[in-house]
Amino acid sequence: MRRHSRWHLPLTLFSALTLVLAGLVGLVLAGTAQAATTVRINEIESSGGSPGDWVELTNIGTTAVDVSGWVVKDNDDSHVFTIAAGTSLAPAGHLVLDVDPVFGLGSSDSVRLYQSGGTTLVDSYTWTSHASTTYGRCPDGTGAFTTTAASTRGATNSCPPATWPGGSSVAVADASNVFGENLSGLSFENASQLWAVKNGPGTLYRLVPSGSNWTPDTTGGWTSGKALHYPGGTGDPDAEGVVTTSDGLFVATERNNDNDGVSRPEILRFDGSASGSSLTATGEWNLTSDLPAVAANSGLEGISWIPDSYLTAHGFHDDHTGGTYNPANYAGHGSGLYFVGLEANGTIYAYALNLSGTSFTRVATFTSGFSAVMDLEYDAGTGHLWAECDDTCSGRTATLDLNATGGFAATAVYARPSGMSNYNNEGFAIAPASSCSGGSRQAVWSDDSNDGGHALRRGTLTC
Repeated sequence: MRRHSRWHLPLTLFSALTLVLAGLVGLVLAGTAQAATTVRINEIESSGGSPGDWVELTNIGTTAVDVSGWVVKDNDDSHVFTIAAGTSLAPAGHLVLDVDPVFGLGSSDSVRLYQSGGTTLVDSYTWTSHASTTYGRCPDGTGAFTTTAASTRGATNSCPPATWPGGSSVAVADASNVFGENLSGLSFENASQLWAVKNGPGTLYRLVPSGSNWTPDTTGGWTSGKALHYPGGTGDPDAEGVVTTSDGLFVATERNNDNDGVSRPEILRFDGSASGSSLTATGEWNLTSDLPAVAANSGLEGISWIPDSYLTAHGFHDDHTGGTYNPANYAGHGSGLYFVGLEANGTIYAYALNLSGTSFTRVATFTSGFSAVMDLEYDAGTGHLWAECDDTCSGRTATLDLNATGGFAATAVYARPSGMSNYNNEGFAIAPASSCSGGSRQAVWSDDSNDGGHALRRGTLTC
């Protein structure tokens, strides 16, 4: 006959012990798996640094992270650098750790970042020879490690740009000296209509195709563009950026040219269908109190608009509420948010505008990856938010996309097309995806300096 044991564990108790043991195994394995955190190793100096070798961390999330007691090691477990108590890393912030003289980084070495306790791995990078400059993530915080163009201790990485994702050739797109200097922002209404603004005197143009060029529309009083004014019909807004939306035409401005020594960063709304030789703003949102104090000519340069439908579908994080963006929290804001770029610091700010008044709420803040940003362009066909820099950054552009934490971060940095000189381009627009032909569509740049008597140039972007 079969013998029975004197005692046995109830099934429920046995299952519970099994779960506990599995949990203990999980804790052991956690020391070898990367932890879920928004902190990343961003740049590494292993040779010739000042005062010595250093490691830079950044935070790609939307909230600060306490890194007190976190540990950095090289490829030797006995080499341990511990981050000081009370250390916090802000969103998009940079924290430089001078690991010398605790240990030096060799020509073939590693950097490993652990959470407090030194067992839970957060991030790592290994190399086989010293970089000629530094090793850094490109784009900043989110991309793969590469040899940087220059050491940028405590700042956004200097990344060698990728090749422009379109044709290399660029051609003029206007007749000689049609606009003169100061042409700035651009925005496609559709494939056969392009809006443009001039910053001095503040002027709005409605452009239509003329052969391969863009020219002012000769109907509706648009032949010479229309002068812009503040509500009440006064002033001369320094118009730098323009965007057409389902809620109207919106212009980003730096100052009133009638008082050009004073910064006045504003968003103005205009009715593009209004008659007459000038347009008076039908809406005004003065952002001065919400933005950093900047020089009069270093304010808002670019503006774009992203529909709520896209933001909610991709889990956009609302810095104001601390949760996922909910359009219902912003009554009267229309059907999307307005993104503006500040020239002085290269930062992008997202706003919900009360379209029936003058109030606004800042919903998000994030870096463009450039020291200055000149225009913004949301491409509905791909979901990219493009940031453009002028000759300050050698004419580079960057794409920014929503990441897993709901924040916008750079996903690529591109050189200007090889066929275009380093012009003072302050405007950038991409034709709608519906205009794609032969695998490409048009991209247009506006040159504030009117180099060679031309303010507009066109190229192609791969669909």
